Amino acid sequence: MKPFLKPLDSHEPATQSGSRVLNAGSGPRSSRQLHSVFRDKTWREVRVDIDPRTEPDLIGSITDMSAFAPARSFDAVWSSHSLEHLHAHEVPLALSEFRRVLKPDGFALITSPDLEAVASALLEHGLDHVAYISPSGPITPRDMLFGHGDSIARGKLYMAHNTGLTSASLGKLLLDAGFPTVLAKRERLDLWVVALMEKADKVGVQRRLKAAGLDMFDDV
Repeated sequence: MKPFLKPLDSHEPATQSGSRVLNAGSGPRSSRQLHSVFRDKTWREVRVDIDPRTEPDLIGSITDMSAFAPARSFDAVWSSHSLEHLHAHEVPLALSEFRRVLKPDGFALITSPDLEAVASALLEHGLDHVAYISPSGPITPRDMLFGHGDSIARGKLYMAHNTGLTSASLGKLLLDAGFPTVLAKRERLDLWVVALMEKADKVGVQRRLKAAGLDMFDDV
């Protein structure tokens, strides 16, 4: 494994406007790209992943980033289909780390398979029904429950899923981690959750997300 890259300086400006987003559990650049809300010149992406083959900016587990990510050093955290790769007891550790590295006015945007929706799809169509086509190929309920089978067969063992989440369970875990405000919605087979720090501009974040195609207003 190659060594950690230089730890981040909490006082280092990310961009001219000072916005930095941590892509937590980034995977390769081709798979877990930033949500469109972060895809403009005001954001600088920092990718962290445990698998050095994904060529992240920083190598390590999202359950403990203290060696390379100082407290209050990010404006946002983006976690796309990474939490389910952890064991259940590790998820609270990762969520606490998200809170630790966020600035007081920051927020975390998290998406993960919706275990309830996946269970419904399994019961209705079976384990091997193709639910959708991803950049990695066809995805079935089996893949959503246990991890992408073809990738695991090719030796990418980090692709295995070790836990599952529902809207209620993830929301509770985020509140337990100390986030004062959590917004959640279910959309097809995925959960979408926004966890806001204490000084975050809730309406401002909601408006930016809605403009990027994700409506997280309370009346959804």
